[in-house]
Amino acid sequence: MATKQLAASPVKKVAGNLSKYGIYIAFVVMCVFFSIFNPLFLTPGNIINIVRQVSFNAILAMGMTMVIITGGIDLSVGSVLALAAVITASFVKTANPLLPVPVALLIGLLIGAACGLFNGYVITKGKLAPFIVTMVMMTMARGAAQLFTKGRPVTGLLESFDFLGAGFILRIPVPIYILALVVIISHFILSCTKTGRYIYAVGGNEQAAAASGIKVRRVKLVVYTFSGVMSALVGIILTARLNSASPVLGNGYELDAIAATVIGGASMDGGKGKVIGTLVGALIIGTISNGLDILNVSAYWQQIIKGIIILVAVLLDKKD
Repeated sequence: MATKQLAASPVKKVAGNLSKYGIYIAFVVMCVFFSIFNPLFLTPGNIINIVRQVSFNAILAMGMTMVIITGGIDLSVGSVLALAAVITASFVKTANPLLPVPVALLIGLLIGAACGLFNGYVITKGKLAPFIVTMVMMTMARGAAQLFTKGRPVTGLLESFDFLGAGFILRIPVPIYILALVVIISHFILSCTKTGRYIYAVGGNEQAAAASGIKVRRVKLVVYTFSGVMSALVGIILTARLNSASPVLGNGYELDAIAATVIGGASMDGGKGKVIGTLVGALIIGTISNGLDILNVSAYWQQIIKGIIILVAVLLDKKD
């Protein structure tokens, strides 16, 4: 009996390590695979290109991670992104000494915060499912963006504004620096603050968290507001990169943000998830897209492959 237990221990240890480091191993294997079939994949230029493309989804996924850890979900991020983008672009277009560009950016971030706060308030006060509330916000924000612009894109923005999305510092795109800052802030909140501990506690067992004195409502308001701000931030960066804002911007982005979070190890049941895991999840999605593009794989097949990866990640989560 003792021999069997000793024999089983190494197996369990290996299985535990695979579960813990599986996504990192998968990411490395994926990079090696694509580099074998195309030497251009691991060139510095392509690596920077991948990270820049990933930065938008990864920033969105930081907010989504906190929401999912509490046991919720935010389907409105793509639409809130568009609403904040078109409003910010409109103010940037008419920027003047009384309303400079920084104020326009702040207005955009406040729009995202207001949408997130609304989600959190209705979910907690109305005791409604996050899926329903954020789906309603998804529809409302998209409609508001269409109404605000009358269905037309906002163009003719100031060239100085482009720096946020298309500029470089020491040959590194500015969005990558913004992503690094967001990752540091998100990691600090979740790992080094009382709010972070409360977020995990609420996702682990909401009733127990409330019984222990944690203000569950306040925690949910914080995470949904943070998600809204991240959505607005991505909308602003994308607008600066494209030098225009469209009311259809960010359509479907919520799916990639959820995928990055789940692939990164966050549990849809709540109570589990890490910022670094989410970042790697976003990198995996970006690497797949970039690698398959280089190999000239159809965009339709890419969607199928992404769907399979998400399904496998969810199934592995359920097994844990």
